[in-house]
Amino acid sequence: MTVYLKTRITAVGPEVADLAEGGVVILFADGAPEELAEVSILHKSLDGPADNQPEAGTPIRIGALDTTITAVGETAWKKVRDIGHVVISFNGAAAAERPGEICAGVVDTAALVAALSSGTEITIGE
Repeated sequence: MTVYLKTRITAVGPEVADLAEGGVVILFADGAPEELAEVSILHKSLDGPADNQPEAGTPIRIGALDTTITAVGETAWKKVRDIGHVVISFNGAAAAERPGEICAGVVDTAALVAALSSGTEITIGE
């Protein structure tokens, strides 16, 4: 299987835990404006992003937390490629509500919050 993106968390905004408790994670590449960084996980790509987008069923791993993608919004992967930005909703939805959103399987939100720390790797694909 393809690695679509492998990245490392460089900073976690002060409002990230509240969003993650609701099953939502926002990624932005390093250098995001401060007002966006407050609600975002900043990251630096180690591999990718790939030109082609992941499909439903593609694994996604944040540290030791594993699930799969269930839907990809029509502009989500373009934003990942262009500016390192995406909203990941761990809601198990079969269709993304917003064009810039990736949906993934439901996870234990306490485990999600615990996984979100500087140095943690996020991998989409394998």
